[in-house]
Amino acid sequence: MFPIRAAVVCAAAALAATAVTGTASAATASRNVVAYYQTQYSNGAYVSPAPLRGIATDVEVGALHLNDDGSVHLNDEPPSAPKFTRMWSDLAALHDSGVRVSAFVGGAAHGSYANLHKDFDRYYGLLRDTLRTYHLDGVDLDIEEPFSLEDTQHLISQLRTDFGNDFVVTLAPVASDMTGATNFSGGFDYRTLEKQAGGQISWYNVQFYCGWGSLGGTGDYDGVMGSFPASRIVAGTVTNPANCGGYVEPGALANTIRSLAGAHQDLGGVAGWEYFNSVGVGGGPESWYQNVKSAMGS
Repeated sequence: MFPIRAAVVCAAAALAATAVTGTASAATASRNVVAYYQTQYSNGAYVSPAPLRGIATDVEVGALHLNDDGSVHLNDEPPSAPKFTRMWSDLAALHDSGVRVSAFVGGAAHGSYANLHKDFDRYYGLLRDTLRTYHLDGVDLDIEEPFSLEDTQHLISQLRTDFGNDFVVTLAPVASDMTGATNFSGGFDYRTLEKQAGGQISWYNVQFYCGWGSLGGTGDYDGVMGSFPASRIVAGTVTNPANCGGYVEPGALANTIRSLAGAHQDLGGVAGWEYFNSVGVGGGPESWYQNVKSAMGS
């Protein structure tokens, strides 16, 4: 177990503002509902993750960036910035309700993994200390720049050493990388990674969008299952057509998810990119996640 315990401190302190305790198990993905939470402010208004309570199993906050100058940013500012105080409090309350709260690292902004390759001890230390400071339940490695198989295994192994078996360690490769058709997410073979280090990886939040795959039907998910069991694959898709190509209208998406859930009792779950502008299904952005949760029969 890796509990969140966020002390109440002044706004300038680099800690969350609410005390939280709880447990998180990362043994397998079991019909998880994963919400990516990168946009904390939209048109100047704070976007609270609180409505995800009772719906999401996991909230991925980010993106964390390990900068050349030795600083760590959550998007464009330090995680300790006063603008994030309310966010950390809301995330702590979500955790207290049973939601796992993780951070995702990297994404479209390059540099974090190049720095880890260049000087692992320095930049890994920054990542480790940030995860500890905010008492997070896990980390999602969104590698969208060159990073070798050896580097990836080293990073995962060190995370397991420092945080233990119940800490959630996931990766977010594009779908076609999982079949070996492409090597966008780091440049290595994910089938080899699974064979050599799968026991240290909780699951994969696979990107079935942006031209790398689609959840408009079951075919691309089934194709990935040629190399991975369904329990290892959380199917990621965009929640709004503005977020990237491959958006699937909620009704059609629910049909795909129902088909997958019916065919695979061990379906890993669904992830949505991203929370703030998710197209609602009879409600706010959280209702997008409720829609897929209901479709899975969760």
